[in-house]
Amino acid sequence: MSQDSDKPTSGEDKLDDPSETRNRAESLDPSEESLRKRVRQRTPSPHGGGSVPSSPPRFVSVEELMETAKGVTNMALAHEIVVNGGFQVKPSHLTEGRVTSLEKRVREIVHKAFWDCLEAQLSEDPPTYDHAIRLLGEIKETLLSFLLPGHSRLRNQINEVLDLELIRQEAENGALDINKVAEFVISMMGTLCAPARDEEIKKLRDITAIVPLFKAIFSVMDLMKIDMANFAVSSIRPHLMQQSVEYERKKFQEFIEKQPNSLDFTQKWLQDAANALVNVEAEASPPCAGAAGLRAPALSPLTVHNQAYLRLLKWDHTRSPFPEISVMHTRRFQ
Repeated sequence: MSQDSDKPTSGEDKLDDPSETRNRAESLDPSEESLRKRVRQRTPSPHGGGSVPSSPPRFVSVEELMETAKGVTNMALAHEIVVNGGFQVKPSHLTEGRVTSLEKRVREIVHKAFWDCLEAQLSEDPPTYDHAIRLLGEIKETLLSFLLPGHSRLRNQINEVLDLELIRQEAENGALDINKVAEFVISMMGTLCAPARDEEIKKLRDITAIVPLFKAIFSVMDLMKIDMANFAVSSIRPHLMQQSVEYERKKFQEFIEKQPNSLDFTQKWLQDAANALVNVEAEASPPCAGAAGLRAPALSPLTVHNQAYLRLLKWDHTRSPFPEISVMHTRRFQ
């Protein structure tokens, strides 16, 4: 047996195992992504070799890391909505820079295979509508998700026309008019979409081939989902502004309880600010003899706090990691 196999596994080795989780909000800022990375991996202490960490290290399970990362993401998203009045969810094609070429290629291959299969089924004699009915089911769910509680009439229309069991029976008996169903879908999308999407809806009516039409329908529906998400953001912003302080305080406390060693850079940042103030006081004060000259000037927490944030305005982002408690504002200080 090799010597390596006899070595005990360290906490860092456990935390370096690949995780199956990915980000769920493609619209989050890079600063929030860096915060998630600090949660997923143990950050080395920035203090000198002789300093003692604030609390002893402990092993953290993958489940704890995943739960903490989720909480940090929610807190970062809520914080961004509150402080950024122009915050909006972006379409996926505007955030593809964060997607690796391999992921993008795999996604394209899977989508192409699905659409090719759909086209092959519809080209059969008689046509097979298995994939088409599955797509209609997804379209139905999406249309229903756009409705408000008071849209009872529209809900009944969607359930009646997009009755999947009835559509399946019509397909088996050769009586399904897929173009008529598509026309209803486009009409309903025109009713529910924002005025900014009227041009896209108009273009859908000019498409005659079924497969390209389904592709275009899903593309426009993705835009409608973005519109609904941004509408929801604008609606909840006033409520978040009322609850944001208490919410972030609660999430921050949960984060500290699960990651007690996660504020090393913040401690160094505050300590450096305090040291700078002490040096300024020492230089400004006349030299004194005796024990009184060795006494450090008293510093209020507010003074240290203000000095620390003033230092962020001249922060060297290439040499020093940003303090953890301000990492969500990294882009604003750069």
